Amino acid sequence: MACSLIKKSLVGAALGAGTLFMVFGTHAPSYLKTGIRKIRHDARDMVPLPFDIERARQQIADLEPAIRENIERLARAEVDVEHLDKEIVKIRTNMDVEKTAIVSLRESLKTGEYRLAGHSRVAYTEDEVKNDLARRWDTFNTSKSILEAKESTYKAKQGEIVAFRQQLTGMMAQKKALTTKLDEIEAKLHQIEATQATNDVQLDGSALARAKETVSDLEKRLEVMARTAEMEGRYAEIGVPVEIAPTRDVVEEIDAEFSPTSAPSHEVKPSGKSL
Repeated sequence: MACSLIKKSLVGAALGAGTLFMVFGTHAPSYLKTGIRKIRHDARDMVPLPFDIERARQQIADLEPAIRENIERLARAEVDVEHLDKEIVKIRTNMDVEKTAIVSLRESLKTGEYRLAGHSRVAYTEDEVKNDLARRWDTFNTSKSILEAKESTYKAKQGEIVAFRQQLTGMMAQKKALTTKLDEIEAKLHQIEATQATNDVQLDGSALARAKETVSDLEKRLEVMARTAEMEGRYAEIGVPVEIAPTRDVVEEIDAEFSPTSAPSHEVKPSGKSL
C-alpha cells in the first residue's frame, strides 16, 4: 500500500514537472521557484502577528542557555586565573629561596668553605657542594620553565576573561535590545487593535442609529395610517359639522344669490304709490 502511494506521488510529481516544462519550457524552474517563494510568503502573511510575537519571545528566551554557559565559562576562567596567580606567587617565592641557596653555594666554592645550604655546621667536599649546586640549579631552571608556562597560561586566561566578558555583555545587550524592540512592536499592535475596536464601535453606533431612525419612521407611518383610517370612518358617517352664527340669515343669502326674481340687495324696493 505504501509503495503504491509512493509510486503515485512520484508519478504525480513527474507529471507536474512535465506539464511545467511543456508550458514554460526552459523557464519552468524559475516559475517553480517563484511560485514556491510566493506560497511561502503568503503563508507567512497568514500567520497572526500575536503568534509571531510569542514565537520571537520564545527565540529570545532560547538565548538563556547560551548566556548561562558563557557565564559559567567566565566564572571558570576567573577561578583558574586566581589559582594560577597563587601558584605563580608560590613558585616565585621558592625560586627566590633557591636563588639565595645557589648564590651561597657558589660563594662557598670561591672561598673554599664547602658548606651545603641548611648545613652550615657540617663541612662537605667540593664535589658534594657542586652536586648540590647542580641539583639546585636544575630545580631552579625547571621552576623557571614552569613559571614561564604558568605566566603564559595566566595571560591567556586573562584574555579569555576579557573575551568572555565582552561576549556576555554583547549577548545581554542584544537580548535587551531585542526584548525592548519586541515590546514596542507588541505595544504598537495593541494600539492598532484598540483603534480597530474603536472604529468597530463607531460603525456599530452608526448602524444602530440608522436602525433606530428606520423604526421611528415606521412608527410615524403607522400612526398616520391609523389616524387617517379613523378620520375617514368618522367623517364619512356624520358629515362635516358646520356652525352658523345666530344673527346670520343664510336662507336670505342663498335666495339673493340664486333666485331669478330677486332684486339686487343694494336696490331700494318701490313703496307702491304712483307719482
